[in-house]
Amino acid sequence: MKFAFIIDPIQRLIPGHDTSVALMEAAQELGHEVWVTQAENLSVISGKAWGLLSRVALTPVQLVEGHWVAAEVWYELEKPTFQPLEAMDAVFMRTDPPVNIPYLYATYILDCIDPQKTLVINSPKGLRSANEKMYALQFVEAIPETIVSQNKQVIRQFVEKKGAAVLKPLGGKAGEGILFMEGRDRNFNSLIEISTQQGQVPVMVQTYLPEAKEGDKRIILMNGEPIGAINRIPTGNEFRGNMAVGGRVAKTEITEREYQICTQLAPVLQKDGLYFVGIDVIGGYLTEINVTSPTGLREIDLLDNVCLGKKVIKWVEKI
Repeated sequence: MKFAFIIDPIQRLIPGHDTSVALMEAAQELGHEVWVTQAENLSVISGKAWGLLSRVALTPVQLVEGHWVAAEVWYELEKPTFQPLEAMDAVFMRTDPPVNIPYLYATYILDCIDPQKTLVINSPKGLRSANEKMYALQFVEAIPETIVSQNKQVIRQFVEKKGAAVLKPLGGKAGEGILFMEGRDRNFNSLIEISTQQGQVPVMVQTYLPEAKEGDKRIILMNGEPIGAINRIPTGNEFRGNMAVGGRVAKTEITEREYQICTQLAPVLQKDGLYFVGIDVIGGYLTEINVTSPTGLREIDLLDNVCLGKKVIKWVEKI
């Protein structure tokens, strides 16, 4: 089979951490062709999606003293060729947020792929419908009490009622711009003004969950089924557990409550074509549904001695 990965520039990826690289390695090790491109290299010609694609050969990471270690030269790219994306058996859309106008245009181009010929993971329509913060709001019983607003007074009333809350930009990633807020904070008004761009952009505000100190669990779902998890624990004075801001990862298990959340999500994710998803759970509450470029495979593989990338690719083989 042929697998195409729409990624950020490959030279920027960290092979020992990046889930896209883990998936590409898995596809290669299972005998498939691996091709890469970037969103800006996509086109529509005669109603079909095309891309400037380079076949890539990867040197897989090695486990050395409890860490993934990559070769100094870990990939080799062949000369790019312009070809229809329908020449691929599967296309993984793995461009990192923000989900901005160019990102949305790329999903429109991916709409021009015949789904009967090529599987797109995740569905471009699903990517457009599933803002990684707002999408969780439909699962009211699973999430902490949450508001979305750009109104300073509405936000203040919520925070003061709850005593403490967490503010999240709707388009952020990797913990960027997330704030811990208390009503008595002397910087409260300024923080809201900055976050909402002077009341022009709504933000999400959630009840602060004290269990966050014990970790922010990332659960990976494949076609709605949980296949692995890690716990991301804040370090130092940082309240965020995201790996990108220094969160420590730890081995974990999926609880009965978390299985129930996954069961609740599964039919909606499947309906929207959101096959490869990472959800975040704190204290038994769903806080985010990550669909653009969910990460965590390398860390789960390391701690659980598994290879989730192969599980994902084998699922695609059966479609």
